[in-house]
Amino acid sequence: MILVWMMVVIGIGLAGLIGWRQLDRRADRVEMDRLIATQPPGPARFSRDMVAELPEPARRFFTFAIAEGTPLYTVARLKMEGRFGMGDKATPGYVPMTATQVLGAPHGFVWAMSAGAGAMRMGGSDSGTWTRFWLYGLVPVARFGGDPDHRRSAFGRYVAEAVFWTPAAVLPGPDVTWEPVSENTARMTMRHDGLQQSVEVTVADDGQPLYVAFQRWSDANPEKVHRLQPFGGYLSAFRDFGGFCLPTHVEAGNHFGTDDYFPFFIAEVREITFPQAE
Repeated sequence: MILVWMMVVIGIGLAGLIGWRQLDRRADRVEMDRLIATQPPGPARFSRDMVAELPEPARRFFTFAIAEGTPLYTVARLKMEGRFGMGDKATPGYVPMTATQVLGAPHGFVWAMSAGAGAMRMGGSDSGTWTRFWLYGLVPVARFGGDPDHRRSAFGRYVAEAVFWTPAAVLPGPDVTWEPVSENTARMTMRHDGLQQSVEVTVADDGQPLYVAFQRWSDANPEKVHRLQPFGGYLSAFRDFGGFCLPTHVEAGNHFGTDDYFPFFIAEVREITFPQAE
């Protein structure tokens, strides 16, 4: 009888964990749908006149990234694979990963990923509201977010990614400004819902972005204290996606531009689309 009761308890526990995991997946879908609903229907089309008054590196960037006449979609769905570092610079602990992301700056993002293999397989998602990861789909190993530190850190991530994956979202406007930094670098600042993030993009002579760099609110430091610290990544393997020329190889990490730089995110993008709300 004791054994029977133990099996019942274990069964109930497993069912609860499976149900909990399904609720997380549903939350991913709901948030992705919310972001897709912000996609502009019948958007304006790109014209060089839109960026004529920007600093010269920013003009070069936009005329490289967006072909004349391209519909200015600001929300993208990406499918990617690559490696994710679970350790540090000395012991990177890279594991293979695949992920789907909906990116909709300034409103948010969802990055749903699966990494590792076998008993160490991990899955979950990162967003502007939460970070939730599961081991083998049954054991919750990371659940945090919903606080000002997480919100500010996430905002830095998806604003920076918008620069190179959804350039229409960072065209100049009431909440987006550009300023010169140097001959080949311009600084974009986005403001939204009480948050502000600046990102510097450095471009080649033809305007192709080479890398982005910014100060991110992060606790990825030995003290585990949230503070501003360098973050950034290198961009390459550009391809055309419906008039947008976007990088399909990205390497990014903490302490960018310093001796402590560790590219924990190495991604090969296989698909980029611009979904419409149903």
